[in-house]
Amino acid sequence: MKKRGIIYNWGDRNLSIDMGNRVEKRIRALYVAELMFTAAMATIFMLQSFPLKHNVVNWMATIGASLLYLLAAYRFLARMFLKEKLLIDTHSITIIKRSLFTQDVRRYFWREIGELHYQGKGAKTDHPLKGKSFDYFGFETQEHLIQSLHHEGNLYFDTVNGNRVFFAPGVYSWDAEKMVQMIRIYIGPALKLGPEWDEMLQEQEYDDNTKN
Repeated sequence: MKKRGIIYNWGDRNLSIDMGNRVEKRIRALYVAELMFTAAMATIFMLQSFPLKHNVVNWMATIGASLLYLLAAYRFLARMFLKEKLLIDTHSITIIKRSLFTQDVRRYFWREIGELHYQGKGAKTDHPLKGKSFDYFGFETQEHLIQSLHHEGNLYFDTVNGNRVFFAPGVYSWDAEKMVQMIRIYIGPALKLGPEWDEMLQEQEYDDNTKN
């Protein structure tokens, strides 16, 4: 599945920002590896349960293996095809996360949320073996993969209830800057930005001017 660009649709009632599926290739590879490992374990349980006959234990093992197959397939498809979309209007931001099986829709009013922040991938403590020639097992690489696997999003804001809402995984600075500019054009001062955006947007404007 190839990443596509972010799609902006300007409407009378809202601005739609369709980010699609932005799962990184190496994370997809981890999902595939997890599916294969789980399926292999389920197959072992299934083979050991035969012949079934009237053995309750064997029947239970067969049912357990079948459930394991279903769980592995569900997790794989749900994560591989997860898509995210934003609906922006003058009153609120709505975050829609949709997979093959579920849809999660959450709306937040601008007056009830704080500044929008860009964090990229959160700061990570370097592994002790980073940069060492004897890091044969790739601990540093594995730590980066684990961080990416549990990464919730590159953008976030805090609500009045003290909750921190993350979204837009796989959306990095160049796309995030364009996204913020589009939202500001659409809703104006209702969007409050963190201090990090000052430098980011200035760099974007400088790059645009040099290209012209």
